[in-house]
Amino acid sequence: MQLKKTFGITLLLAIVCLATALASESFLSGYNLENLIRRTALFGIISIGVAFVIVTGGIDLSVGSVICLVGCGLPWLLTVQQWPLAAALLAVAAGSVGIGLLHGLLITRLGIQPFIVTLCGLLFYRGVARGFTNDQTVGFGAEFKVLRTLATGRLEIPFIHGFMVPAPCIFLLVVAVLGAVFLNATIYGRYLLALGRSEAAARYSGINTGRMTVLAYVISSTLAGFGGVLFVLDVNSAQPVDFGNFYELYAIAAAVLGGCSLRGGEGTILGVIVGAALMQVLRNMITLTTKHHNMEFAIIGAVILIGVIADELMKRYAIRRRAAQALAADSKTA
Repeated sequence: MQLKKTFGITLLLAIVCLATALASESFLSGYNLENLIRRTALFGIISIGVAFVIVTGGIDLSVGSVICLVGCGLPWLLTVQQWPLAAALLAVAAGSVGIGLLHGLLITRLGIQPFIVTLCGLLFYRGVARGFTNDQTVGFGAEFKVLRTLATGRLEIPFIHGFMVPAPCIFLLVVAVLGAVFLNATIYGRYLLALGRSEAAARYSGINTGRMTVLAYVISSTLAGFGGVLFVLDVNSAQPVDFGNFYELYAIAAAVLGGCSLRGGEGTILGVIVGAALMQVLRNMITLTTKHHNMEFAIIGAVILIGVIADELMKRYAIRRRAAQALAADSKTA
């Protein structure tokens, strides 16, 4: 089933790319493709984090605000507070992990719904960022040029002369490989999938469901924080009012398009990356081929709705098919 979903979304991505290329000559320009790949890598990283939460049957609405908090916090610590680079990076990393830990504990220990916990986080973290920056734009000075180059430059692929890829693609590759191995080749990944399929059944089988839930939210917030660092380095500055705004919607849409069921228990890392690419190509298509740039969020909403409807229809089809097979088997034995 997951293979079919991944193949389907990949085919859809190819069709959208072809249609956009035919509608606009600018789509295949080197500048546009490099920018598109870079944005796909950045959004792919945070989408993988959200996917781990969705796999457990949860939701994380705080991703965009965590990106804002980290994206504003890092340059603020470095340029305003004059912290050493290592200390500032350690602080934002610890903060990202701590946010996920807090979310997980509120959900598992107090029984608060993930929607409420992360919705409050969405409001709180952006408010904190606006508070310590006084709503002022923060950015990096010339002394951090090397750091920006490492995070946003282009790297040549070994053995392929002249072929360059944006640095975020390397980070995405590392995150994707680690995520895929963790989800598909470790017992903890199987625990997360089992938790999403049935929390009660997972608990009765001896899985510490609370610990797995906390782990999922820690992964999501950690990758959101990592994404926040890369996003702010990519643009060199951040305005706390709108930095990272609605990024959680792109991440959720990418995960849903990539085969993660909002019911939980299903998802692949490859599918999430393809979903993230599709979302960025759709944004690019709107920019290049229409004058209605303000329709972007309408399209995101429609994409999420279509993904949920498709998931529901496939679930019902699978249930009917299993019922028919069971009935046929009973008829043969009778």
